Amino acid sequence: MKMPISAQAKMPISAQTKNLFSAIGIAITLGVSALPASAAIKTVTLAVPSMDCPVCPITVKKALTQVPGVSQASVNFEKRQAVVTFDDAKTNVGALTESTKNAGYPSTVVGVAN
Repeated sequence: MKMPISAQAKMPISAQTKNLFSAIGIAITLGVSALPASAAIKTVTLAVPSMDCPVCPITVKKALTQVPGVSQASVNFEKRQAVVTFDDAKTNVGALTESTKNAGYPSTVVGVAN
């Protein structure tokens, strides 16, 4: 036995309603896709043992701050270390150690924060 379908269910959806729902769906999709990927700000400490004069940190700092994504670099001659803050969506630790190596001061990671 067939059940009667309510009059409301039989009503066709207007073209305007379809267009409205379509536009809302597109807007939601575009809005979500426009959100930036969540990037994390990280801080790493690099050992730079080959710094042998008080002027060396200037070169190391310049090399590190030229890496895209680095927001801060602090180089300590006495400790032979560099502390670097960077956006991990734009760069990585490998790029940092590569930049010091290319400047003539190879480095290794001794600590990572965040």
